[in-house]
Amino acid sequence: MSKIFTAAALDHYSVPELRTLFRQAQLDLAASEAETPERRDALASLENISRAIAKRTASMPTI
Repeated sequence: MSKIFTAAALDHYSVPELRTLFRQAQLDLAASEAETPERRDALASLENISRAIAKRTASMPTI
């Protein structure tokens, strides 16, 4: 992935799309070497994507 997804950029994605991005960031993290820019970017993206998912699912009505 090697790019960081910002909160502003993630506003345009649906929850299923965010989950797909999250999975890709997990794979990128697993493939990265310790203490590299790629690992740092994957961790930052995971955190931002996780917050975006939490924000959307918290505001979803429950049945």
